[in-house]
Amino acid sequence: MRTSLPRVIRALEQFHATHPWDHNAHYHRWILRRLPRRFDRALDVGSGSGDLARLLASRAGAVHGIDADPTIVDRARELTDPAAPVTFTVGDALREVPPGPYDVITCVATIHHMPFGDALTCFRRHLARGGTLVVVGVYRRQSWSDHLIDAVAVAANVAMAWIKNRGRRAPRPVSMTAPVRPATMTFADIVRDAHQALPGARLRRRLFWRYTLVWHRH
Repeated sequence: MRTSLPRVIRALEQFHATHPWDHNAHYHRWILRRLPRRFDRALDVGSGSGDLARLLASRAGAVHGIDADPTIVDRARELTDPAAPVTFTVGDALREVPPGPYDVITCVATIHHMPFGDALTCFRRHLARGGTLVVVGVYRRQSWSDHLIDAVAVAANVAMAWIKNRGRRAPRPVSMTAPVRPATMTFADIVRDAHQALPGARLRRRLFWRYTLVWHRH
């Protein structure tokens, strides 16, 4: 068993290298289902190649994406129709966000790059009354339930990769080229700090090594 485990891990890594798919983009449609059909202004923090920002633009009067990586911001601009109501800027999301308020703020796989409590406080400050904040984040696995979800996620990940790529080798998506930083907070830490900053926030662990946070400002 001990000798077979490394072989299984290597086999999975090889499979994912030849059949990559974007775990974050998997949640984009889920995010849209948490939002109104129409809203005025939206902010996408850590906008990357702009996939989510462009989806938000189908419902919003204006969408602003901000990301710290100049290269990925240039790519987002190249991929976006100039007529779309979307703008992208390079900057620090905690210091250089264009003035709100925003009816919708989204943040996918980015908040673990920031001081967590400071980020939530910043988002709260920029969110309009009646607005919605949606965060999809990553957490450091610690509890037995974390590892149980991991076990399910590994099998589901292989199945999804096969389905999305139709069994063929696939290029690495543009959205997956950004630098990756491991999460340092456990899910319990995240829940505790989130409830301090955003009373009433709803958090849940998800498949594919993610959690979600949804908060409505009253």
